[in-house]
Amino acid sequence: MRAALLVLIALGGWEALARLGSIDLLILPAPDQVASALYDDRSLLWHNLAVTGGEVLLGIAVALVLGVLCAFAMHLSPTLRGALYPLLVGSQAIPIVVIAPLLVLLLGFDIRPKLVIIALVCFFPIAVTTLDGLAGVDRELLKLMRTLDASRAQTLRRVEAPAALPGLFSGAKVAVAVAVIGAVLAEQAGSSDGLGHLLLQAIPQLDTARAYAAVVLLAALGIALFAGLTLAERHTLPWADRVRGDQRT
Repeated sequence: MRAALLVLIALGGWEALARLGSIDLLILPAPDQVASALYDDRSLLWHNLAVTGGEVLLGIAVALVLGVLCAFAMHLSPTLRGALYPLLVGSQAIPIVVIAPLLVLLLGFDIRPKLVIIALVCFFPIAVTTLDGLAGVDRELLKLMRTLDASRAQTLRRVEAPAALPGLFSGAKVAVAVAVIGAVLAEQAGSSDGLGHLLLQAIPQLDTARAYAAVVLLAALGIALFAGLTLAERHTLPWADRVRGDQRT
């Protein structure tokens, strides 16, 4: 409710500035112009939203699989962790705008380079938070499992993997936000549709209302994915909310 109120206040101020002529409408259209574009161009925007949304979902799925596998591998092998962790950190310093055209050149203009780019930007937060969750298991629980003569696989499955789930969800929620940015950059590097491609067309044509309408849909997509993950976390890990509440009090 408070977030909606802040949005309304921001939109009201934006609209007032536009009506008073304080901003150039070719650079920053008024909210009512953006709303008109959302309605008038709804067919075009919906088609491109579906394309971008599909790319984001598939890219996040790839990042989840690879990130979790990498986190478990590094957790089980300190040698592998020492070798891979610096590479993970270094991968985040690579400018996506530089490698995106190269991936398009190597893989073509289909969905493959887009999935690689989205997975690349989502992989790091998922892998790191999952690894931290695996490493942060209560030592007393590990001692208990050893006392019960549990195997390494049993300890991993029954204690360490469940303990890593909150970290995995936290990393995934960060990933969905950056995934939308990755999808836009990928589409702008080489694509015939998608909201990123639509932005690339609209801005040079000074159709800024349509461009901002695309931005609104991108933000809505990110919020919807974040909300979906939050809901899934509450249903999957009801105890996590209670732990956070106890920590706050």
